[in-house]
Amino acid sequence: MMLADSLADIGLLDLGALAHAKLVREPFDFLVVPHFVPADMAAAARRCFPLSAHGGVAPAVPAASGDCFDRLLDALRGPAFTEAMAAKFGVFLDPRALMVTIRSRCRPQDGRIHADSEDKVVTALIYLNASWPHTGGMLRLLRGPDDIDATVAEVPPLDGTLLAFRRSEHSFHGHLPYEGVRRAIMLNWMVDVGATRRETWRHSLSATAKRLMDVVGV
Repeated sequence: MMLADSLADIGLLDLGALAHAKLVREPFDFLVVPHFVPADMAAAARRCFPLSAHGGVAPAVPAASGDCFDRLLDALRGPAFTEAMAAKFGVFLDPRALMVTIRSRCRPQDGRIHADSEDKVVTALIYLNASWPHTGGMLRLLRGPDDIDATVAEVPPLDGTLLAFRRSEHSFHGHLPYEGVRRAIMLNWMVDVGATRRETWRHSLSATAKRLMDVVGV
């Protein structure tokens, strides 16, 4: 990508809103920024979001088309976003250790309470759904590992919303069951490049298996 294009793509993200967003400290560090991706760009990216008939997470692979979804991925992978997140959470984030994945569909078993693995430093989610009339599928930031109703915050997965948190032993989150389309880009700044490669490889294998299931009609 040319430098001019890269600078233009910074405008696809409201880094000012991120800088001024409230960082909640208890029970773990997290923030929510509605409209972090401006409405027009979020809607355009949603229309280009790659959908799968199966659930699960897949690596975000840029297409050759350079459509709005790819432009959004480029902006999220850019150094400005990593620097803004590092400054907000007060932690070093290596842009080379950034893993970007997508999920287009929820399964009934998704959303179980967890805290994320130790090889993740900061997790961010960008949601791309025009509306959300459902009770399930809204991520809940939780006070502990045993009660999905012990909610600190509940975030509708609406177009352009950013949800981010720093991984800790207490960063429990989950959601009520939902089955259907639910578009999300997930960004994980990992502890090192090796962890990024291992996890990307694992998600790639899983996504390939699901594509084969689509081909054979399983």
